[in-house]
Amino acid sequence: MPTPAPAMVRNELDDRSFLRLSELVYSESGIVLSDGKRNLVTSRLARRLRDLDLADFDAYCQHLESADGAAERRRMISLLTTNVTKFFREVHHFEALQAQILPPLIARARSGGRVRIWSAGCSSGQEPYSIAATVKKLMPDVNRHDLRILGTDIDPEMIRAGRAAIYTDADEPQIPPDMRRLMFGPAETREAGVPIAPDVKSLVTLTELNLMQDWPMRGRFDVIFCRNVVIYFDAKTQARLWARFAEVLAPGGYLFVGHSERVSGPAVDQFTPTGVTQYCRT
Repeated sequence: MPTPAPAMVRNELDDRSFLRLSELVYSESGIVLSDGKRNLVTSRLARRLRDLDLADFDAYCQHLESADGAAERRRMISLLTTNVTKFFREVHHFEALQAQILPPLIARARSGGRVRIWSAGCSSGQEPYSIAATVKKLMPDVNRHDLRILGTDIDPEMIRAGRAAIYTDADEPQIPPDMRRLMFGPAETREAGVPIAPDVKSLVTLTELNLMQDWPMRGRFDVIFCRNVVIYFDAKTQARLWARFAEVLAPGGYLFVGHSERVSGPAVDQFTPTGVTQYCRT
């Protein structure tokens, strides 16, 4: 008897299925999918239909909405998120961090105090490791003190890459030479990637976190980087997120946002602009 031909997978994403997917993505992550993203959604999710042996996007939506769909919803968000990052991106933030913000925090740490920095939406880790290298430059003995950096991202694949901490972009021109020497350990072959130096890596903890869900961290942060993240949210979600950052940021602490982002909503009264896309918690 001949083997039955596999069922044809219909990759067309009709209006009804796109609306259902958009609502699921929004409820899970706060990300807004405009109609202009339909082709992107189709191309990134079509393989999941084949892998799951589903006939069309309607069946995929049913699977996502089912009691067993939680893992696939996480996988879907991972496939649809944009992970664009690099070391020392928007270098003026790191200049302000080094010259203005870190010195009093380092003095506190040397006196036995606690210092915490959060990189929210850290992608594959370049941002928190850039922060760690900046700290290490100013405080070579930082590993002996209570100063730590947290990096979080919604995408578990990016967190795994960040924990591996081996990068092929170690020669990017925007990395200052002194930071490059601090940040990277030796590599047998440049093609395989260059590892983050152990004493820099040990300052950073990377973990998966959905900003729309509960935040398990206890204690306030002194600096928060959340750059080029809220641009994917609607105004209501942005305002809610800024307010939540204000709650966990210590008075006098600093918030860095992306070049096209601005604090909005009720939280405006809790932040004072102190530089280009840089705010101080009042």
